[in-house]
Amino acid sequence: MVYRKDIKVAVLRIEGTNNEQEMWDNFHAMGAQPELVHLNQLVKKDLPKEERRSLADYHVLMLPGGFSAGDYIRAGAIYAARMKAAIPKEIEQFVAAEKPIGGMCNGFQVLVELGLLPGKGAVLPDQPMAVLNRNDSALFECRPTLLKHESRGKCVFTRSIPRGEVRLIPSAHAEGKFMLEASERERVLRELAERDQVVFTYAGPDGGPAAYPWSPSGSTAGIAGVCNDMGTVFGMMPHPERVFHRWQHPDWTRDARHKPDGPGDGRAVFESVLAYVEKRF
Repeated sequence: MVYRKDIKVAVLRIEGTNNEQEMWDNFHAMGAQPELVHLNQLVKKDLPKEERRSLADYHVLMLPGGFSAGDYIRAGAIYAARMKAAIPKEIEQFVAAEKPIGGMCNGFQVLVELGLLPGKGAVLPDQPMAVLNRNDSALFECRPTLLKHESRGKCVFTRSIPRGEVRLIPSAHAEGKFMLEASERERVLRELAERDQVVFTYAGPDGGPAAYPWSPSGSTAGIAGVCNDMGTVFGMMPHPERVFHRWQHPDWTRDARHKPDGPGDGRAVFESVLAYVEKRF
């Protein structure tokens, strides 16, 4: 059994990522050992020995938000291609070991481009099953969004969140529309539901299905977050790291139900994955 203070979290970054500090701060606040790791440190070329890192030495891999490599071609595509070219076996071994991988916003886009999400098994596929396309509004949407937790318990990042609960998690993206190949859409959606891979959907103020602006992208079936068939790889477009504390919520001064210094709606994502690692390893 690994203790919280010994859990090593790699927060992976390249040029253009910009949410890595918030992610590091949150895991550090939870008592774990996060480290900001550049992809070049895992590639290990042209670096002094003391700066080189091995993915196998970490318990958790996190991909933060931002605009990696300028989001040229497609959001997350270049980052994913570099990972797939440089460390494919290390990634597959990490997934096969049931070590968790999480991606928020741009990190979700990277995991989809890698083919790990929605994802089956631990082998990187030749091509992705889905894509995160431009928002229907063709705008960068930065706003509070409400997410309904759909998971029945498979996703290791959300096990402490009751099924059906709605939480406020802010969104900030231009390419967040989760899409599947048209000819396969209904079949894949049915399989994702059956395998408990749909983790979050966008919700309206009444808790029902969301329309714009509560669904900022027009995502297929309102999907805001999914996991792989093992429940260990997880991605979501909104940013739980930005509502780790209650005072980070836009309504924190008006919501008498919560203490201002209490937990924010995103903290459970970090708590859940650390609890999984504590029990699993």
